[in-house]
Amino acid sequence: MRAYTEIISEKTHYFDSKEPFTTELGGVLPSVRVAYRTWGTLNSRKDNVILICQALTGSADADAWWEGMFSRGGAFDESGDFIICTNVLGSCYGTTGPISVNPLTGSHYGPDFPSVTIRDMVHVQRILLAGLGIERVKLVVGASLGGMQVLEWGFLYPAVVQALMPMGASGRHSSWCIGQSEAQRQAIFADRDWNDGWYDDGHPPGKGLAAARMMAMCTYRSFENFQLRFGREYQQEGKTFKVESYLHHQGRKLVERFDANTYITLTKAMDLHDISRGRGEYEEVLRSMTLPVEILSINSDILYPKEEQEELARFMPNSSILYLDEPYGHDAFLIDVATVSGMVRNFLDRLEP
Repeated sequence: MRAYTEIISEKTHYFDSKEPFTTELGGVLPSVRVAYRTWGTLNSRKDNVILICQALTGSADADAWWEGMFSRGGAFDESGDFIICTNVLGSCYGTTGPISVNPLTGSHYGPDFPSVTIRDMVHVQRILLAGLGIERVKLVVGASLGGMQVLEWGFLYPAVVQALMPMGASGRHSSWCIGQSEAQRQAIFADRDWNDGWYDDGHPPGKGLAAARMMAMCTYRSFENFQLRFGREYQQEGKTFKVESYLHHQGRKLVERFDANTYITLTKAMDLHDISRGRGEYEEVLRSMTLPVEILSINSDILYPKEEQEELARFMPNSSILYLDEPYGHDAFLIDVATVSGMVRNFLDRLEP
């Protein structure tokens, strides 16, 4: 089993809850560890907290994967804010997940890790914050899988959260997204070595995971972005198109740093995302959200199209919507960070008493 935690920053902290955690679907984890990072200083009132929720393959090291958001006067300003980012439940970067050892068996959970939901991830984050003595969060912000967590924070803990900023996310996973996730998971399952540790040559198994990542990259970007960036140009004349080389590179990179069982666990959690599950009719549930919500929509996003964010804005009574008009597709929130950072800071400034 690969030590994916080797990738984690030395600045990462760990919080251990020894209490059993029962998942929404009835699974039981004997204990839970949460990996998290902090930036800035918690003020005496403990009310200057910003919580960052990670996307699918991210970690608690938000300053690495969302680097441009951290600056004086930017989205995450350490001079005045206390910023927290946790690694989500079910991930492979320090928080309890499939690569963790089950204390009851002494073996890695692997594919036997219980199914988790977005709500489970948020409940675990709440356990961490309570353990840190934090009972007030002025903003929860995140994109994609992170945006789903943001929305659930508003419904699960409205007394804790002051405001929400979901980006590139929907209130419930569409059949389009579920289909994409399932195709990617089947690519992993088709790799007969996907759960067998390491190959004899010292490389991790991962043809299926690499293929899954290649599929995903085709939805994280846009038609226009691929055309402008790659066109029909060759990497090797007559042999390999540049876009092929790019996708293979992205696949290899993920295999080097991510776990296949984790990918399966987290994509299934995303597929189960539905803020109305067990709460009532979808539109009525949205109408019940009274917290201030700033929604960021990416015009070129083919995975979570703007119609889904506009639906959120239409029914949430205290919401507004911003558009990121870039050709990059879903990943624009990671690329045009200067614009996104300014949007977050403007929202924060409006929240100040």
